[in-house]
This record gives sequence, C-alpha cells and structure tokens, in this order.
Amino acid sequence: MIYILMGVSGSGKTTVGSLLAQALHCGFHDADEFHSAANKAKMAAGIPLTDEDRWPWLDAMRAAIDQARAEGRPHVFTCSALRQIYRDRLTPPDGGVSFIYLKGDIDVLRTRLAGRSGHFFDPKLLQSQLDTLEEPRDALVLDIRKPPEELVRQILAERPPVRGSQPVH
Repeated sequence: MIYILMGVSGSGKTTVGSLLAQALHCGFHDADEFHSAANKAKMAAGIPLTDEDRWPWLDAMRAAIDQARAEGRPHVFTCSALRQIYRDRLTPPDGGVSFIYLKGDIDVLRTRLAGRSGHFFDPKLLQSQLDTLEEPRDALVLDIRKPPEELVRQILAERPPVRGSQPVH
C-alpha cells in the first residue's frame, strides 16, 4: 500500500506522514524532495507554479511510487496533489495508492504557516493553492484540528496496510 497524504501547505502532511511511516516501519518521502530548484525559487518568490512546472515534479514522484511498489512494502509520500489530474498522474493504472486528504479551514492554515520558519513556501501562496484545490472524491478526509497522533490512528484504522507489514499502535 502506498499512502499519499495530500492537502494545501500547512495542513500537516509532513508531520502526519512521518508519524505514519514510523508506525508502519516503512519509507517516507516528502514531495518537496522532488521539486526542482527552479520550482522552489518560484514558490519562495511568491509565484504560483504552473502545470508545466508541476509535470516533471509529479513524474519524479510517480517514479518513486513505482519503485516503492516494486519493493512490495508500504511507503508514505506527501504531496499537495491539489487537482484530480495530478492525483491521476501519481496513481499507477492498477491502483495501490491510498490518498489521505488533510483538510482544514483557512484560519487554521494561516496560523500554521505564520508559525513556520525555514521553508521555501511563501504563505501568500496559500490562497492560490485553495483556489486550485479540487477536493478528492475517493480520499480518506481528516480534520487537521485533531492531534497528529490521532490522525495516524484514524488512518491505520480506516486504511490499514496490506498483509505482511506490522504497524505499531
């Protein structure tokens, strides 16, 4: 099972994703690892990415997803995956990917982004992400106001890993 924690910046993808990976004793990749230096520079300058900017990023993530699936173990990824077409690009034809949507209101997101330091994402881009967001039809939807540990327990209860992996509760 491949887990992709999705949502706008500030939703807690990295925090919850790393905790989930620890609980599953599996690998973890944050989508930021796959962005080019040019994409990071654009976002740091407050310039929204275009689809043309995103395709190579999503393709690099998809290659990592395919590699993780070939290894036959659960793996956790994070990715904003704002539009359905992006989620489709990340999903192999035979599935095997579970999207978990970390959903929150703009006030909670703004507060989180205001308290974050050392990240290239310009908080002014939050509204652009919210405008782009197409809420997923088939994801597990979680409320970001809950503690990260509670969100991990909910994921494991509602989207358990396939046989052969042993989550820690």
